[in-house]
Amino acid sequence: SPETRGQSIAIQQTGKDTTQTFKPRAGDVDESYTLTVSKNGQVNISAKSSTGVLHALETFSQLFYKHSAGPFYYTTQAPVSIQDAPKYPHRGIMLDLARNYQTIDDIKRTIDAMSWNKLNRLHLHITDSQSWPLVIPSLPKLSQAGAYHPSLVYTPSDLASIFQYGVSRGVEVITEIDMPGHIGVIELAYSDLIVAYEQMPYQDYCAEPPCGAFSMNNTKVYSFLDTLFNDLLPRISPYSSYFHTGGDELNVNDSELDPRIRSNDTAVLQPLLQKFINFAHSKVRAAGLSPFVWEEMVTTWNLTLGSDTVSVVCVE
Repeated sequence: SPETRGQSIAIQQTGKDTTQTFKPRAGDVDESYTLTVSKNGQVNISAKSSTGVLHALETFSQLFYKHSAGPFYYTTQAPVSIQDAPKYPHRGIMLDLARNYQTIDDIKRTIDAMSWNKLNRLHLHITDSQSWPLVIPSLPKLSQAGAYHPSLVYTPSDLASIFQYGVSRGVEVITEIDMPGHIGVIELAYSDLIVAYEQMPYQDYCAEPPCGAFSMNNTKVYSFLDTLFNDLLPRISPYSSYFHTGGDELNVNDSELDPRIRSNDTAVLQPLLQKFINFAHSKVRAAGLSPFVWEEMVTTWNLTLGSDTVSVVCVE
């Protein structure tokens, strides 16, 4: 049959974008689109948001194959009419950058792959007891002492570039600082904040070594968090509507070693944890963000969380 070349692409966006379009809370943005390719090569795209347009263009590009005989692309799918919308508002993956450092290029390559598959949330588990690669200018010793190597860090400009790369591809980046457990590495940089660091046998104090948790009845911890959040959260809020405060696998035995608590009784620890989370989440909200937590904050500790808090369930 004779060749038909693509004639033009007509794009119609029927709604207006807002600042929330590019850092949406789940369900804020209509990501649906329609795409038609006629037999004579006319392409029509219609969507309510620029995110929907982005998804439509991604689908359009995936209709084509590269010809083996030259720099040409062709499709066997015309004519075609597609109506598409996501089933779930949150479609994401997590990268554990604390245990396994990944280069900026690798993170951006992951964002590319997410965009191709119309995934929209990249969760960065960026610190843990294993390492602290995140540079916090107001707390410089965190990454200086806590990173695997001085070169294996994420500077403020690195973090901004990841966020910006994601925004332009319809992927919202969610940063996690896991606490009050999974944070023993701080002991290498700032003393008198952590209990049970590298305690053995580790099985009695954490899920995997090295152990270490915040001393929850310690005013110095609150001062530390104040400095940390005042530095970090204003750099996140222009690009994301969420911040993850962790909360998984907190071992009660850590607090039995804490000279300010000396108990592993959940009846003693739960009010301290509630106060801790209330403080952390007040800082998150003050920065215009909504908190994420791991499910144990509800299922194990029965904490009272705000209606804007997202509880993440881990299924293995």
